[in-house]
Amino acid sequence: MKHLLAPTALVLSVLLTACSGGQAPRTAEFVPPAPAETDFGTLRVRYNALPTLALSEPVAKQYGVQRDAGTALVLVALREVKGAEEIDADGEVSVTAHDLSGTRQAIELRKVEAGGYTDLIGTARVSPRNSYRFEVVVTAGGRTETVTFQRNF
Repeated sequence: MKHLLAPTALVLSVLLTACSGGQAPRTAEFVPPAPAETDFGTLRVRYNALPTLALSEPVAKQYGVQRDAGTALVLVALREVKGAEEIDADGEVSVTAHDLSGTRQAIELRKVEAGGYTDLIGTARVSPRNSYRFEVVVTAGGRTETVTFQRNF
């Protein structure tokens, strides 16, 4: 049995070496998640959350947020879909975030003008290597809808 372990270990070490392609290890890079959207009839809800450090200085300044490792920007946009066009939609929005331990935080939203549209933004406290589930509750046009999404920081 001992004579089988040595060749197996040698083959595994060669295969693992080949996996790196001879490249030196490199640091991980942040890849922003794709923004998400959900349609409720003609109401389109766009939502996203990303670390504020992923924002450029000019964008952070435009949104009035500080770039910080422990802060995420939460963005919600309400649009009325009319054919191929989208226009701002009115509605009430609330957002809560839940981390893996179950800690809940309400996120206060405010309106900002961006690219000819009005969006709602807020910030959430986040910690590294934690996952957050966001719950977005939208009341518009006499009905209430809920969207949930998850982001890892």
